[in-house]
Amino acid sequence: MRAALMMLTSVFVLGACASFDPEAVSDSGKLTIGVGTPVLASKETQSVATRRADAADDPEIWADPRDPSRVVIFGTDKQAGLYTYDIEGRITGFIPDGRLNNVDLRGGFATPDGERVLVAASDRGRMGAALYLMDPDTLKLRPWGVVPLDLAEPYGLCMGRRAGGFLVIVNGTDGQVRQVKVEVGADGKFKATEEKRFGVATQTEGCVVDDEKGLLYLGEEGKGIWRFDLAPGATQGTLIAAAPSAMLAPDVEGLTLLREGPVTWLIASSQGDSSFAVWRVDGAEPVFKGRFSAVGGNGVDPVTGTDGVAALGGVVGPYGEGLVVVQDDVDSEGEGQDATRARQNFKLIDWRAVKAALGL
Repeated sequence: MRAALMMLTSVFVLGACASFDPEAVSDSGKLTIGVGTPVLASKETQSVATRRADAADDPEIWADPRDPSRVVIFGTDKQAGLYTYDIEGRITGFIPDGRLNNVDLRGGFATPDGERVLVAASDRGRMGAALYLMDPDTLKLRPWGVVPLDLAEPYGLCMGRRAGGFLVIVNGTDGQVRQVKVEVGADGKFKATEEKRFGVATQTEGCVVDDEKGLLYLGEEGKGIWRFDLAPGATQGTLIAAAPSAMLAPDVEGLTLLREGPVTWLIASSQGDSSFAVWRVDGAEPVFKGRFSAVGGNGVDPVTGTDGVAALGGVVGPYGEGLVVVQDDVDSEGEGQDATRARQNFKLIDWRAVKAALGL
């Protein structure tokens, strides 16, 4: 699986090692298999090429609304750039854009060349949000520019839509958050307008937007999950899930939403015990529903020290009710004493397996 990546490695791994980066050291400690209800991953992606302890970070999923068999999975290598994968986990593209951390997207973005999928990634090298446009017909992805942001270090990122507008929300290692509206300017280039800024006390990363309810969920790594109103103006957050707790073991990492008709699920990456917590959030208040972990099987190694997580409901390629994609801190090869630490990658989990495991 890694032979196909050797040429990519030679291109950028030397640059990634040029200076010390605290993110080169994995956040994961003991790298134990998760303690949540066991679920088997169905597939895994090819590993990212960077040979560092901490590289793969955050995934995102796009399925063509016209033909959900056409699927693109995005994944960041936080030392090197942005990957795209097909539904089998094979690499289909790579943009060597440096230190990208979290990635998100929204479709239906109107441009002079037609509707595009707007993709954004937090950019720790260029200190902002890197923007990309994907043609939904050709699936070709191209860089569109970088929105500069005055954050200590851009870290987490998520996107949203409100009244036809496209939002990019970026948070930093100091807990500060910037909410920016992105549109196409008269010159065809992007136009970014800051809507508001706020923050929490300590480091943040994972976030996700509920477009329908106008809410932002934000993970404060050592404290828990906050909920904020997405509307412009003063922002007062509510802590909806504390960490450490029976639900979350710090660090709180990736956050994602999965919709099933009127039902919406919030999934959080509980890195401290390699598990994923699930809440139902379409009601007035979140309702905790349980925790799961991706264990070894189907020729796929177990998920440990997990970071980013993405989910998409409905038909996603061969996944009839939805797909969950999670980062794996160590993509192990072999079994038992013969297992070796390898590069990091992403695991694909059938949402039906999660529902069955948790009785959802």
